[in-house]
Amino acid sequence: MDLFATRSASPMLIGRQEEAFDNPEWIYELKMDGFRCLAYMDNTGVDFRNKRNMQMTSRFPELSEIYRNVSGKCILDGEIVVLKKGVPDFYALQKRTLLTDRFKIELEAARFPASFVAFDCIYADDRKLLWEPLMQRKDVLQRLVTENDRIAVSRYIERQGIALYQAAEQRELEGIVAKRKDSAYLMGKRSRDWIKCKRMADEDFIVAGYIRKGKHTYSLILAKYRNGLLVYKGHVTSGVTSEAVSALTATGQNPFQLLPTGNQDAVWVMPDHVCTVEYMPNTRQALRQPVFKGYRQDICPDEVKIYK
Repeated sequence: MDLFATRSASPMLIGRQEEAFDNPEWIYELKMDGFRCLAYMDNTGVDFRNKRNMQMTSRFPELSEIYRNVSGKCILDGEIVVLKKGVPDFYALQKRTLLTDRFKIELEAARFPASFVAFDCIYADDRKLLWEPLMQRKDVLQRLVTENDRIAVSRYIERQGIALYQAAEQRELEGIVAKRKDSAYLMGKRSRDWIKCKRMADEDFIVAGYIRKGKHTYSLILAKYRNGLLVYKGHVTSGVTSEAVSALTATGQNPFQLLPTGNQDAVWVMPDHVCTVEYMPNTRQALRQPVFKGYRQDICPDEVKIYK
C-alpha cells in the first residue's frame, strides 16, 4: 500500500506529559501552538490533512505554493502556525477555521499569513521511512526543504531539555517536545518515545451548551462521554469569543440526564464540537483557571471519553 497515493498516513501521537529533563539520547524541540497536519507534496502541489484525514489546504491559500520549496515527492509531518512578533498565535489560527467565505479567508491570509513548520519526514523517494530512526528522518527532511517565510524546518537541540523548556517559559511559549533519537514513527499511536513538557495542562471536551454572561461574554458548558452518555465536566469562559459561540447549533434540549447545577439559563447545543481547554495542573478533578483554546476538527466527539 502506497501511503502517498492512498493518503492513508496518520500522525504519530505524543505519549504523555512530564516535567522537562536532560538526556543525551533525546532531542528537544519547541512545541508549536498550531494545527498538526501531514503535508503530501510533489511537483504538482500540496495536500494538507489533519488527524482525521480531512483536507485543510483551502483554509490556507498562502501555503499552496510551498511544494516549490520541497524537492521530490514526500509526506512531511508538522504544524501550521500563525506567527505574531515571532510567537505562535493560536487565536489568529483558530479564527481561520471558522471562516467559510473564500474572500474572507484570503483577507485573513493576507493580514496574518500562516506558515508550515515541518519536524518529520515519513515518506520520500517513493518509500516509507516509518522504521528509520528519527535522526535519519531528520536528515532527509533537512535535505528536502528549502526554507522561506511560508515553510520552515523545526530546530532542535540535544541534551539540554531543561534549558530549552526554561527559555520557552520566559517567552510564554507552550512548552517543548522531547523525542528519543532512535524512535520509529508509529502512525496513529502514542509512544513513550515522544514526550511533551508544557507550562499548562490541556484537555479536550465536548461543548454541550453555553451561558451568556454579558454583552460579549459567554461561558461554554463542557462534557465528556461515559458509557454513551454525556457527563458534565464544568465551564470555561476565558478565551471564548462571539465567533466561537456562533459556530454552535442550538437545540433547546438538555443533553444531560440531570440538569447540572447553575445551568438553568443555558442554551443547549448539538454536541458536535470538540474544544481544547488549557488549565493549571492540580490534583483535583476541577478545572483551575481554564482557558478556551479553540475547536478541534481532527477529533470526533465520540472519541472524547472518561476513561477512569
